[in-house]
Amino acid sequence: MKSIKDIDKKYVMNTYNRYDLELVEGMGVNAYDVEGKEYIDLSAGIGVNSLGFCEMGWVASVTQQLCKLNHVSNLFYSQPDALLARSLCEKTGYDKVFFANSGAEANEGAIKLARKYSFDKYGEGRAKIITLVNSFHGRTMATLTATGQDVFHNYFFPFIEGFEYVEAGNLKAVAELVDKGDVCAIMMELVQGEGGVIPLDKDFVDGVRKICDDNDVLMIIDEVQTGVGRTGKFLAQEHFGIKAEITTLAKGLGGGLPIGAVLATEKCSNTLGFGMHGTTFGGNPIVCAGANYVLARMDEDFLYEAEQKGEYLQEKLAQIDGIEQVSGLGLMIGFKIKDKTSSDFVKEGIKRGLIMLTAKQKVRLLPPLTITYNEIDKALEIIKSML
Repeated sequence: MKSIKDIDKKYVMNTYNRYDLELVEGMGVNAYDVEGKEYIDLSAGIGVNSLGFCEMGWVASVTQQLCKLNHVSNLFYSQPDALLARSLCEKTGYDKVFFANSGAEANEGAIKLARKYSFDKYGEGRAKIITLVNSFHGRTMATLTATGQDVFHNYFFPFIEGFEYVEAGNLKAVAELVDKGDVCAIMMELVQGEGGVIPLDKDFVDGVRKICDDNDVLMIIDEVQTGVGRTGKFLAQEHFGIKAEITTLAKGLGGGLPIGAVLATEKCSNTLGFGMHGTTFGGNPIVCAGANYVLARMDEDFLYEAEQKGEYLQEKLAQIDGIEQVSGLGLMIGFKIKDKTSSDFVKEGIKRGLIMLTAKQKVRLLPPLTITYNEIDKALEIIKSML
């Protein structure tokens, strides 16, 4: 029988530059390959496995739902969907939520919601959305266009109209674009993840919030990667003391199952009516059961511990010779290696039993929020040995 790698190369579209690693099982922060070799996983499926691999309470919740109801059309009600909506809104203070299947879909929903809100109130011609240079919002046509990186703006012409880009920190440029009167929303990540794990400056975020308030422009915060405890708060917005009219979530919300969410304040939560937006799989009972368990774990003590672990990991990384430019928030961390590329460093880490990610020139760490200090120390020892 051919190897899984050979089968994958023959039948799967070549859109992923996979590392030479086939994982077959995992528990907590540890994963194992086909030969039984153990790895410390500091990637969590790019921030998806918020509780690590196969956390037993999560597995039980998903399995129990799997044995009751696997899927139901959104033309009907289901308990996991409704309970998750209530929990999310109560935890975040938002008015209503729409469930999708991914971060890109959530951001698509946010774009549609913002444009519909502006259309209802101001009519046509006020549909532009400002995003930041170096941002990343998804791979669909609209979210790809919203992504403020030229490297992504190729091949798929024509791209979607109605997006403008400004450098993070350039409040004057934001104000000048809004003054033209055709902007309906400003969309940002508070920590630019794919762009290098770069937190935004609080004064800039506060300035954008004021511009939005003064001009009835909606603020969209993309918390696909930063949300659900990743930064040590349930939403990264809590670090900045702001609240967007629209917030998107995905990744860690399902604990390993595909889900996206669009949260809206009362200002725009009733903007989309029957038939204006929808999804076949959004709100799937099994996925929502997993997300309900994740939310139940996210109490104040859990989030505080995640924040403290993040500070500890950043502090220890900054003390290692050969590492520079440590940045991030909570357990969303990036750092640069002085004499190696991020890609080469990650490849070497896999050989030594450590799974990491890249974010441009930086190595990116998104470990499970359940990682222990002992596991952090073990990972740090591997990193030191590589330098």
